[in-house]
Amino acid sequence: MRVSLRLDSERVRAFHLLLLQRLAELAPVEVSVDARPAGGGIPGSATALFQLETAIHGLPADGLAKRLPLSALAPYRTQQPASPDLVIDLCGDVQLEGTRVWRVTYDGAAGEAALLALILDGRTPIARIEENGTTVAEGRLGTEYGGIALASFQDMLARTASLIVAAMAGTARTVPVLPEPAQAGASPQMPSTTRLGIRAGKALARRVVQKIYHLCYNAPHWKVGWRQTNGRDLFDLRAHPTTGWQVLPDDGSRFYADPFPILHQGQVTLFVEDYIHRLGKAIISAVPFGPSGPIGRPEPVLDLPYHLSYPFVFERDGEVWMVPESCANRTVDLYRATAFPGGWVKEATLLSDIVASDATLVEHGGLWWLFATVRDGGGAFSDALHLWSAPDFRGPWTPHPKNPVLVDIASARPAGRMVRRGNDLLRPVQDCRRSYGAALGIARVAHLDVNGMEQVVETILTPGALWNGRKLHSLNEAGGLEFIDGSAIAPRWKQERRPPLT
Repeated sequence: MRVSLRLDSERVRAFHLLLLQRLAELAPVEVSVDARPAGGGIPGSATALFQLETAIHGLPADGLAKRLPLSALAPYRTQQPASPDLVIDLCGDVQLEGTRVWRVTYDGAAGEAALLALILDGRTPIARIEENGTTVAEGRLGTEYGGIALASFQDMLARTASLIVAAMAGTARTVPVLPEPAQAGASPQMPSTTRLGIRAGKALARRVVQKIYHLCYNAPHWKVGWRQTNGRDLFDLRAHPTTGWQVLPDDGSRFYADPFPILHQGQVTLFVEDYIHRLGKAIISAVPFGPSGPIGRPEPVLDLPYHLSYPFVFERDGEVWMVPESCANRTVDLYRATAFPGGWVKEATLLSDIVASDATLVEHGGLWWLFATVRDGGGAFSDALHLWSAPDFRGPWTPHPKNPVLVDIASARPAGRMVRRGNDLLRPVQDCRRSYGAALGIARVAHLDVNGMEQVVETILTPGALWNGRKLHSLNEAGGLEFIDGSAIAPRWKQERRPPLT
């Protein structure tokens, strides 16, 4: 299959080279480039903003937005555009009779300037690939770096490449309709040079404020909320309980997040990410719970040289197992408890050489399934959902042929165990449109097998009066106790007044 990539020859970026390389790896695909001036690209003032953000935020200089000479595309260039079977149009100006054309747009507008304008307007754009007005594939793009235009731009370029490559593999995907009004209004225009200059000044001022803030506070700082369900959990209520939530206390020098309870031998034990601020990494700790709350405080049960979080614990074959997030090690590993709640020994590496976040396992349709968001070719950690299946939770795990099965910053990333209600499989998801872990969604898995996955987002819960954290991040329940987590503020001066943990 002969594929031509239409791009602006005056604005060649590392993104284009990455996309060409990934397309060329597909078989049987022959890639060429149609590189001509397109006009209407990102203005020089936006480039200046990128340079300032690179300096003040310490961003790498070799990201996907990096400008490259046209010669960098030499392996894919042709003197005259080949007679392609398919044109992938990144500029929105291809008009060829009798040739298939995939037009790539962001909220309906083509080109990198349209994408940046949406980012600067605070949108979470939908990238869409269309052929003759029919959607081939689409994804709701996102970033964990809201407020930093360059980092957001590069994350969304990376996921655009993921979407195009997946579409080439024959996978049609759409984003779920969300149970709240979509962002409305006309497509934003690129800000003027004056406005971009003002934004650059604000970016610098914001960075100064952030530095001062980090001198005064341990940030980010998360907290765990808990309550007795009395027979009705959030999957039933679809709203915060009127009684609110109690908070698992910490000493200010650390925070607890990613709560995973398990009912084992009649006792609820809560596993958490235990992040120590002075170390800049987390371990896994555990604490027993009674009806009135924690019995003691979380104590370390798994400490490795790299950051650990999301301690997905479950019981099977008379043993307790854990799959903690270890994307810092580029693995997904399975552990078994030999002296519950501790004594964890590694039993298997389920996935390797992968940056996979929040691995979540479930049995369905005679198979085990592993859900995780993958930082595919760079980009955000939270918007590309990949699946694997296996006959047993120990593996071997086979990647889904349609990965990523979903590109959606509002509902891709797992947020806790999946549960069954009657015939429905319900999945907690992170809604990261506003920021990482900002809101909690509940999605119904309408279809899951080797042919694909479809879900319907039925509820989105946000912080508020009954949960006054600034974020709402995950959800789990065991033994009549339910747990959530979100962010808080921990002044450093309060930490210094408290005795250290022993």
